[in-house]
Amino acid sequence: MELFYLSLLLAFVLSVFLSLNYLFYKHRSHFTGPNLPPGKTGWPMIGESLEFLSTGWKGHPQKFIFDRMAKFNNQVFKTSLLGEPAAVVCGVAGNKFLFSNENKLVVAWWPSSVDKIFPSSLQTSSKEEAKKMRKLLPQFLKPEALRSYIGIMDTIAQRHFASDWENKQEVTVFPLAKGYTFWLACRLFLSIEDPNHVAKFAAPFNLIASGIISIPIDLPGTPFNKGIKASNFIRKELRAIIKQRKLDLAEKKASPTQDILSHMLLTSDEDGQFMNEMDIADKILGLLIGGHDTASAAVTFVVKYLAELPEIYKLVYEEQMEIAKSKAPGELLNWEDIQKMRYSWNVASEVMRLAPPLQGAFREAINDFTYAGFSIPKGWKLYWSAHSTHRNPQCFPEPEKFDPSRFEGSGPAPYTYVPFGGGPRMCPGKEYARLEILVFMHNVVKRFSWEKLLPDEKIVVDPMPIPAKGLPVRLHAHKA
Repeated sequence: MELFYLSLLLAFVLSVFLSLNYLFYKHRSHFTGPNLPPGKTGWPMIGESLEFLSTGWKGHPQKFIFDRMAKFNNQVFKTSLLGEPAAVVCGVAGNKFLFSNENKLVVAWWPSSVDKIFPSSLQTSSKEEAKKMRKLLPQFLKPEALRSYIGIMDTIAQRHFASDWENKQEVTVFPLAKGYTFWLACRLFLSIEDPNHVAKFAAPFNLIASGIISIPIDLPGTPFNKGIKASNFIRKELRAIIKQRKLDLAEKKASPTQDILSHMLLTSDEDGQFMNEMDIADKILGLLIGGHDTASAAVTFVVKYLAELPEIYKLVYEEQMEIAKSKAPGELLNWEDIQKMRYSWNVASEVMRLAPPLQGAFREAINDFTYAGFSIPKGWKLYWSAHSTHRNPQCFPEPEKFDPSRFEGSGPAPYTYVPFGGGPRMCPGKEYARLEILVFMHNVVKRFSWEKLLPDEKIVVDPMPIPAKGLPVRLHAHKA
């Protein structure tokens, strides 16, 4: 009997060994070939994903990039991220190469976790869905449409500050910033502005972004599992909203042009097919995330840096009060006011240089090609990092210094400043983000000055930069 159990044990050990051996050689086979970039690939399956993510959790996302640039090559190095062989391209030349070769040598790529958190009802890939969205968006992000959003943004901002900031001595900025940008997205994309309705499905959004850029392990309690559950919950809520909008459109209670939701319901594709409810819910879900997550990180860091730099705050305050004093009682901000906020936008731009909401993004090689003298095989993933230029002294002298004057005149050199990406895939919501950030800045500085309650609060990246404790501040209301 002992011999029997011993043979079973040996068989089990042998099977585990063979499985691990297979994974190891399969992993190594991805990285074999002539003249690949230098670098290391880490563990089978996991690769260097934990190191890549953990440097962000520790508050130093640029460390993963700069350590390997120094050790292997300052233009490109190989690694393994999120279960895929990858080359990280660095610096101005890397940004220019990837952004200018979109759909020629590379295409956008998202981790498999994206398709599980955003499963398309049509069983198409996230790439195809992204293409469709980029065709839908221009109508709602063109200049004349954006101009009409400014008054709405100002109204929502005023309601936000009245309900969540005024008559309070202390607030925690990041959750409030998320509330502001999410409220705006709900109003402009879905025509929902009742705070109670917005709050019903606001909380799960916090879990989705962390789930997208995570190791795709679908076990209870993991960020990936929480992201899937949150996505399913929100999609269910969105379907109820879509069903009601259909009825309202049929009964002429809603306008065909009032928001993106109406447009999606009433617009057919080139074959005359209309999107079904689940497909619309998927797209609205993606828009709500894109429309508020990055901007909420940006305005949080605006508040952080204005607290730390009183001389910068003073200049922003003077610019915004000059605009405020030119307005009649009750008059909302308009396009002309936004154009006067030049210094404020330089400040916001410098904030996004030091704390870019978008840390970087992936592409996929659609052909074998050579870059910087190294071979990049078809199918490899390529990653560009904003930090490789934003914190590079060759691109920005004294990169750790906060200096809004970098954005005066013609501003930074091409391909050095990339908080919104670049090339054909530059974020289509860039101008929308500019408006919501400036409207926020106007409303916060004309009401308050403030000081940080945690002077040395840690910054973590998961997957966007956020203060570890949410940036608690003490408010000082301006005297009327």
